[in-house]
Amino acid sequence: MGDLKLPAIDYGALSPMLILLGAACVGVLIEAFMPKRSRHLIQLSLALLSTVAAFIAVIVVRGTRTVTIGGAVAVDGPTLFLQGALLALGAVSLLLIGERSVEKGGEFVSQAAITVGSQKDLRQAGGDPGATEVYPLTVFALAGMLLFVSANDLLTMFVALEVLSLPLYLMCALARRRRLLSQEAALKYFLLGSYASAFFLFGVALLYGYADGVQLSQIHDAVATPQRSQVLLFAGLALIAIGLLFKGALAPFHVWTPDVYQGAPTPVTALMAACTKVAAFGALLRILYVAFEGVRWDFQPVLGVIAVLTMFVGSVLAITQTDMKRLLAYSSIANAGYLLVGVLALNKSGLSSTMFYLVAYGFSVLAAFGIVTLVRDAEGEATHLSRWAGLARRSPLFASMFTFILLAFAGIPLTSGFTSKFAVFGAAIEGGQTWLVIFGVITSMLLAFPYLRVIVMMWLSEPSDSTPAVSVPGALTSAALTIGVLATLALGVVPAPLIDLTNDAAQFVR
Repeated sequence: MGDLKLPAIDYGALSPMLILLGAACVGVLIEAFMPKRSRHLIQLSLALLSTVAAFIAVIVVRGTRTVTIGGAVAVDGPTLFLQGALLALGAVSLLLIGERSVEKGGEFVSQAAITVGSQKDLRQAGGDPGATEVYPLTVFALAGMLLFVSANDLLTMFVALEVLSLPLYLMCALARRRRLLSQEAALKYFLLGSYASAFFLFGVALLYGYADGVQLSQIHDAVATPQRSQVLLFAGLALIAIGLLFKGALAPFHVWTPDVYQGAPTPVTALMAACTKVAAFGALLRILYVAFEGVRWDFQPVLGVIAVLTMFVGSVLAITQTDMKRLLAYSSIANAGYLLVGVLALNKSGLSSTMFYLVAYGFSVLAAFGIVTLVRDAEGEATHLSRWAGLARRSPLFASMFTFILLAFAGIPLTSGFTSKFAVFGAAIEGGQTWLVIFGVITSMLLAFPYLRVIVMMWLSEPSDSTPAVSVPGALTSAALTIGVLATLALGVVPAPLIDLTNDAAQFVR
């Protein structure tokens, strides 16, 4: 037997992921050995510091263009841009999670409390009512997302998919005040996510049979010079697409989204709405642009129909919602459709505009869910729309912020929502997908109605006895809201720096 030759590893290029994985492992050890009283501050500090350190590492290696670990990971412009976006959005999500974890009677409950059954039983058992395990779980999920957008072969992508998904399944079950609803949401997400992962893995097997390999470059070469039945190719692509479309909340694989968004703790919902979408579309961009570019005329019409269906499902069903978190969930589904329009441009403008949209939408949706966490009464968050009537009379500042975010979602000029929609629609027209833009404009007008209805309800209705107060945000939530709102404004007024950055980054390596 010859000597086993290990693949070359560029540790510098992998450093953002290694930092997060190391910090998450340290967080698990802290959870096991540190006293309960000091866990919150240490875990939050570790999570934030590791995220900032990983972001700095992304900046340091920004010029890297390489394929490492035997072709398993590609570090290129889109990888580094999306990793930076995930870390920035993840840090803001951690601020929201930290606020709701630390406050008395906060958002999260520990797994011990869920097991024991009640807070009273938990205290008798000597458990900790705070869920400090949420921090290492968040960092593990972020590390999986960084690997997901950089995976250059399908097996690595599958491993990354599981690393990012499993912590999210657990975190969805940590809501303190809506424990049954939260656990039901987590179970739905877990079961449907498991099916989606199984479809993805079966697609990997079929593509391996077609291309004699799972690297994206091998699949690209096999598509260019086909040797085997095209049935294997298209069946494998369809099954892999199901797994990715599920994560991106695209119709008809969106049905989990409203229930999970409503049942999960709101900061976890914010993390999923911002970061999971970046990860899902980052992987979809890499697969379609690198591996399947040669069959673009075959999958473009099919995914185009899915984009139209997603936009209509999200915008029409958003009109019927009476719960704020479910409304934002259907808004998220519609935005996934707009993102897919940018993806299907299948040109450099489509790649750069989709990355811009992911960042712009991520900051806006984090600010939106941050405000949702503040509208609460003695029983917790007041998410029913009727409870928001007259909210501007109680708190004009936060009503103004929420109004601005909703106008951004509606695509009003001078907000990031307008700039990002304009960018993806322009790229789609350039790529010959004008029919998708027409449907996008129609659904954008439909989707403006539920946003305007909430704005009118907050400003023109009289507050009732059931209208809750807006709780005074702590330092962490204030920081998160400030970042989200300022980013939404800045990307609407002066988007050029980020657009230039996405244009420079819009080149995959094979």
